[in-house]
Amino acid sequence: MKTVLVIHVNEVDTDSVVTFLDQKVEIFYRGCGGDLERAAALIAEYDGRVDAIGLESMPAELHLGPAQVEHDGGSRLQQIVRQTPVVDGSGIRAGLERWGVILADRAQPGIFAQKRVLMCPGVNHQGLAEALGRRGSAIRFADPVVYFALPDFPGLGGKTTLDQAAPLTLEQLQDAPFRRIFPQPGQAGHARSAEPFGWADVIAGDIGAIRRYAPAELKRKTIVVERASAEDLEDLRARGAGIVVTVMPSLDDDDLGRWSAAAIEALLVALRPDPAAPLTEDTYLDLMADIQWSPAVRYLQPEQQGINRFAFVIHPLDVRFIHKHKWFGWTKYMPDSLVERVAAYFPPLYLSRITGGQSPTTGQKIEGYLVSLGATPRQMMQHSEQFTYVRLNKSARMAERWGARIMGLGAFTSVVGDAGITVAHESDIAITSGNSLTVAATLEAAKQAVIKMGATDLTKGKVMIIGATGSIGSVCSRLLAQAIHDVVLVSIEPEKLIELKRTIQAETPGAQVAIATKAGDLVADCDLIVTATSAFGQRIVDITRCKPGAVICDVARPPDINPAEAALRPDVLVIESGEVLIPGDIDFGYDIGLPPKTAYACLAETALLAMEGRFEDYTVGRNISMERVKEIYKLFLKHQFQLAGLRSFGEYITDDVLVEKRALAEQLREDEALLAQVKREAGAEIKRIPVMAKGVSASNGRSKQALAAGAITAGVVAAALLLRRKV
Repeated sequence: MKTVLVIHVNEVDTDSVVTFLDQKVEIFYRGCGGDLERAAALIAEYDGRVDAIGLESMPAELHLGPAQVEHDGGSRLQQIVRQTPVVDGSGIRAGLERWGVILADRAQPGIFAQKRVLMCPGVNHQGLAEALGRRGSAIRFADPVVYFALPDFPGLGGKTTLDQAAPLTLEQLQDAPFRRIFPQPGQAGHARSAEPFGWADVIAGDIGAIRRYAPAELKRKTIVVERASAEDLEDLRARGAGIVVTVMPSLDDDDLGRWSAAAIEALLVALRPDPAAPLTEDTYLDLMADIQWSPAVRYLQPEQQGINRFAFVIHPLDVRFIHKHKWFGWTKYMPDSLVERVAAYFPPLYLSRITGGQSPTTGQKIEGYLVSLGATPRQMMQHSEQFTYVRLNKSARMAERWGARIMGLGAFTSVVGDAGITVAHESDIAITSGNSLTVAATLEAAKQAVIKMGATDLTKGKVMIIGATGSIGSVCSRLLAQAIHDVVLVSIEPEKLIELKRTIQAETPGAQVAIATKAGDLVADCDLIVTATSAFGQRIVDITRCKPGAVICDVARPPDINPAEAALRPDVLVIESGEVLIPGDIDFGYDIGLPPKTAYACLAETALLAMEGRFEDYTVGRNISMERVKEIYKLFLKHQFQLAGLRSFGEYITDDVLVEKRALAEQLREDEALLAQVKREAGAEIKRIPVMAKGVSASNGRSKQALAAGAITAGVVAAALLLRRKV
């Protein structure tokens, strides 16, 4: 059986028999207390009696950034032996650190992505720093704070500072005691600045230095070290650290990873098939390739384990949403046009953490993060596509840093440009527009609404889709044609209308398909109207021409229909697209404009994909797959998501309202003269309402609030006339 001596800087002596590379090895673990003379005596005692000697935390050379120096004591120790090879971990540490980071990232995708990394310290951890730096948005070195107790200040520990300071740092350390270079756990003589530790998401380096100099509060931090003991884990758990990753291979069945690079290198030297093989990189690479291992990834806080995370991007639908934010309430005293223009240039803003989501079926927990851009839809349309892409890509990097593995695009962010394709290509996390579930929820909500308005046989109805050639509208058209064979497609893109009509006729033989560039009087025969446009400053549909008891399902955000127009025809039911209840005790942490626990379908799709563990680009581009719509609806049912109650202009539709609308619709169906009069009066009234969509007027700059107030007054008068004719 091979034997190995490992000398370390503490006082503990133990003997162990371990299995490594399928061979039994006896390890003599001896402490020297950091005393060079004791270490030298141990080397002399075991020279020729063991197959390899490892010097733990006693290196012959020190490396930091571009600089390296020979350590006086460490180099002398390696010159004492006459027979047995002596190593200090430097031959394999950098390679195993790089490999360990890769394997940990594969085991827990995104664990290091876009994180802020603090090296504590960076000395002799160049492999770890390089590997984490490739995945992190920023990396700093705590060496000035750890070794010299310098106060933290901007730029300290950054790459530029490190390149300049590394030679001076190593010059001060080349003859320093090993316990100073590699501090051990305990109380620091002088407290170090907590600022760099607070800045970091990931703290990497030596477990002793981290325990000695890091602050008592390390909430949700990820710690990456060579090795860790059970005592180390308990200390970090008490400080609130979330994850510990040990990047050196474990021995035997111990999955903690408690052996240092010096010990692992000594084992590799002892187990060389050819004892005469030189201790070169090539020799080590061959041996390292035979190690079957995975870094230990330990979650220290049970409540943080097993959570799938997502992010969702929203934006103000109009300038009022900016005024309502707690940080920007003062903007209401400034001109709206100025506020809206300036806000468009804001960087993405963290809003809240979404907590409490959990699948009743699988038990999978989810958390999310709400991010907001500053641009309103009008501003997005006035800027280039790249203007929004840049901000969405930055949002994706922020989401990665928080641990999200999929990001949803809400409202107009899913409309701009190529509907998420570019963002998906440029982001390292999955992207979805949420439009597959938006379609499924919209169709289910529309079905419920039509039934509640008295329909008994949906297959005999007629449906209109406005914005039919858009990403949502086209798939809605195809699915609706399969359920209701009489459809009217409306779009401002005639060539795409022709193509869509041909597609529907091929998919659904016998379907009656009419196409038009404007809704016009075609709405008069439609039982259901779905609007899914991105139009501004237009009247999408003249509600006064609608069939009695018709249902308008407004999918667009911001909406295509405003309350003033809807009030002119109280017999017509205008609903929002299907909102969704996410299972669990969901808390959005922010007012998204919906009742508690209620989410827009696009947000719900992102949460649902996270719950299912489907971290892939799901719904991107304008060609939404019907198969994806059907699949997401199956997942919706699997995880017991539910459709929220029907809503109209932010209010739930009560049974009393439905009874009244049905009665009005029935009266108008039975009295053609009354219907003609109501349409005539409502038609005259709607001409006084400025043409608009998305809350934007095509005629002047009056505020949406003022327009709506005047129009609602007119609508109430029209409704009163109708009610008076009933009695």
